[in-house]
Amino acid sequence: MGVGRTDTDRPVRLSAPARPDRPAPAPRRRWWPRSVDAFVVAGYLAPAVLLTADQWRRPDRLFHQAGDQMLFEWMLARAARAVTGGENPLHSAALNVPHGVNLMANTSVLGLGVPLTPVTVAFGSQVAFLVAVVLSLAGTATAWYALLARRLVRSRAAAAVGGLCCGFAPGMVAQAGAHLHMAAQFLVPVILALVFRPATDRIRRDGVLLGLAVAYQVFLGEEVLVFLALAAGVLAGAYALADRAAARRLAPVLARRLGVGAVVAGVLLAYPLWFQFFGPGHYTGMPFHTHGYRLDLASFTAAARQTVAGDGHRAGLLSPNPTEQNSFFGPFLPLVALLVVVRLWRRPLVRAVAACGLLFAALSLGATVVVDRHDTGLPGPYRLLAGVPLLDLVVPARFALVCVPVAGVLLALAVDRVRRGAVRAWAPWAGAVAGALLPLVPTPIRTVPVPPVPAVVAGGGWRAYVPPGRTLVPVPPVTGAAKSPAMFWSARTGLAFDAPGGYFIGPRSAGDPTARWGAPDRPTSLLLRRAAETGQVPPVGDAERRQAVADLRHWRAAALVQADSSPADPVRATVDALVGPGRDVAGGYLWDVRPLLR
Repeated sequence: MGVGRTDTDRPVRLSAPARPDRPAPAPRRRWWPRSVDAFVVAGYLAPAVLLTADQWRRPDRLFHQAGDQMLFEWMLARAARAVTGGENPLHSAALNVPHGVNLMANTSVLGLGVPLTPVTVAFGSQVAFLVAVVLSLAGTATAWYALLARRLVRSRAAAAVGGLCCGFAPGMVAQAGAHLHMAAQFLVPVILALVFRPATDRIRRDGVLLGLAVAYQVFLGEEVLVFLALAAGVLAGAYALADRAAARRLAPVLARRLGVGAVVAGVLLAYPLWFQFFGPGHYTGMPFHTHGYRLDLASFTAAARQTVAGDGHRAGLLSPNPTEQNSFFGPFLPLVALLVVVRLWRRPLVRAVAACGLLFAALSLGATVVVDRHDTGLPGPYRLLAGVPLLDLVVPARFALVCVPVAGVLLALAVDRVRRGAVRAWAPWAGAVAGALLPLVPTPIRTVPVPPVPAVVAGGGWRAYVPPGRTLVPVPPVTGAAKSPAMFWSARTGLAFDAPGGYFIGPRSAGDPTARWGAPDRPTSLLLRRAAETGQVPPVGDAERRQAVADLRHWRAAALVQADSSPADPVRATVDALVGPGRDVAGGYLWDVRPLLR
């Protein structure tokens, strides 16, 4: 429970006694630690920038999970709008007109969006998103480096290696390309440092800081906080079993510290959490089966796609999707971690960390264990959590992200012993660590082309057709789990207009809070989706035209815009049949539907 160096680990500093007739010399200022720290942080920023280089060079592309980037760009733009316009940061009426979106119940990343407001306003949502990715990766690595250097190891080189693993492991890079709420883990080491501070003084101060950090983490990503709380509990329990004397000594202090933190966090989060679970647009459950997102046991020794040794085909077979390649530690890192545990087994911290990593690796396998794509039918420990409220909303595959800092801590401890000369055969150990990390070197996050925002939208030409209180409807309107032009165009224009639909999680209806992707489908959106998917113009009669008018009135529409439109496009022909012919505009085709809705 007291995660820190033991007395036997502390270096003994010898110095000559001061002579009584001569004042003690003033301690010399050490310049090198700060220089080393700055060098390490710069070393973390450089790969973070390189990983995002493809999009920095080519702004016409998005990361391979383009729909998720559109979502988070919109969230960053919405946070900036809330700050500059004094709007409610927990709810927005700019999407899903006329009902709006409960942002607190979605991954709104206000903890990134609010401080990045100057970047978003000055350079746009795409730059803000890339800056957020860089800061999430480099910031997470830096925070772990600081914790390791201050609490667990004496060698800054060892702390730097551990931080590098924690910030840039394959699972972190995979999440960074799409899920800011999972990649922004820079507060995790801070919270652990406050919870497991070995000193017994300053309980109130540490508790207040802990409550503030927990509250802020909620606005970065609640799922990470759930993992952190579970992991901290497992770590504390395992450490208590390994060092009962320390547990008895520190348990009262830990309880008081957690109590103060809970009060502070509870006061700060009472209204936001009420809004999330009971406010407008709240929902229950998830719109997908979380238990289907599990990892294959073979993935723990496989190479992720975004690594120099990666095999995109095999990695795709062993993971739910490219974003959830959360294990993939390669063939050597698990072996090195096992050797470190065996070599340092006597240390209570090592036993506690190993138990935590093993449990969370097992949880990531889901309800039944799959080995190399073969479902063995063996029950996994996740079955015990599947019905627990809140925990049943967690994606099982993401439990493996807890194994990332576990591997980082073990690597740091191994390198620290090598640097201190505590290992006689240091060359094999150094070679083993290098061999374990080299195959995991990440490659730049893949990008895909994206259609540009139509000039009539980007340039503001739409304003001539959309009066205040009315909406601009992208064609075809996206109301479910798909890439949403409405969100993308809105984000890139700073939320200049309101639109129906969007990519978010909301209730099925006002009377049914069951979760679903996006807004409930309207008949006209289904009709246009059918035209887009089949490539054929569906039959359109008076009934369909009346329904289109009703749906447009529901959406408060004033104009419809289709990007890169051509006369042969079946979607364009369908809209023409529903509301009459439109007109060519810069970058697309526009239908002014105001006369129909008078």
